[in-house]
Amino acid sequence: MGKHVRAGDLDIWTEQAGEGPDVLLIGGLGDTVESWQLQLDGLADRYRLTAFDNRGAGRTAMPDGPVSVEAMADDAAGVLRALDIGAAHVAGFSGGSIIAQELALRHPGLVRSLVLQSTWSVPDPYLRSWGLFIRSFAEVAPSERAFLEGLFLDIYTARAHNDGTVSQFIEEVLAFPHKQRTEDLQRFIDAILSHDTSDSLPQIAVPTLVLAGGRDSTSRPELCRAVANGIPGALFEVMEQEAHQPFQEVPDQWNARVHAFWREVEEQAS
Repeated sequence: MGKHVRAGDLDIWTEQAGEGPDVLLIGGLGDTVESWQLQLDGLADRYRLTAFDNRGAGRTAMPDGPVSVEAMADDAAGVLRALDIGAAHVAGFSGGSIIAQELALRHPGLVRSLVLQSTWSVPDPYLRSWGLFIRSFAEVAPSERAFLEGLFLDIYTARAHNDGTVSQFIEEVLAFPHKQRTEDLQRFIDAILSHDTSDSLPQIAVPTLVLAGGRDSTSRPELCRAVANGIPGALFEVMEQEAHQPFQEVPDQWNARVHAFWREVEEQAS
């Protein structure tokens, strides 16, 4: 069962599962703790996992004032402190991976390692145009279903569309009672698209695994590789048959890979 915790001036919705070394999971655009359900279920026998709703998503309100990646990284740090977690392995996907980068830069003592799925340091023109299209589409889509169907064309593989996985995801989102306001989604997009860590990445000093989807048309492997190249000692791997969110499409494979990475980090620290 989840609960709100106080982080700064914000009540942030959190959920925890499992026992063991601490892991913090950071979601992307509009994603809530439910986006990580296959990790909360699949890794709880080895780790204590914490997931949370970003500001403006799910059960966490969007406060007044500017929205920035720095503020959202401070939110993540506030969650760890509120739950009395001294440091955690941090995993983020898409926009959540950008927050994870900034968390490691602003609060390095709270981060034991990083897993960055479908990441970038600065949007290239293609990614920026795609983000701006989604920003506009959120306003003009004829229905929530139509918006999700359009968005998910670039998020999941054709395999997941054809085997019914995406249809199931859409039904779950439509049934979710805590809807995100369009303007809050747009403010998140604006913050992510205006953020640039390309000059700061060399300051990240924790073990890092960067994962890319070979069929991801948005945060393409070359963008992910640039992040890995910028972080000293970072590992870079491409899941050739996957798209933007392999942790949902092939969770057993993804969970096994990050578990192996975290286990290695734990062994080196012992």
